[in-house]
Amino acid sequence: MRTVQLNIPNELDINDYEVSMIVAAQLYKNARLSAGQAAKMVGVSKRTFLELLGKYDTSIFSTSIADLHQDIENA
Repeated sequence: MRTVQLNIPNELDINDYEVSMIVAAQLYKNARLSAGQAAKMVGVSKRTFLELLGKYDTSIFSTSIADLHQDIENA
């Protein structure tokens, strides 16, 4: 996994965890990451990540075919 450095204005008053969650939620929403990958990126469990998605205006229902196959396999 690689690290990216962002310059965020102090006035924004946002912590590193929330920045990670915003980025991970957007990548999940755009089907660039699975829920498991996004959760790992943030450092939380898949369940926790999915529970938090609503706060970031993202549906838990992914349009990713890979996620669908994984969900069917896990069922």
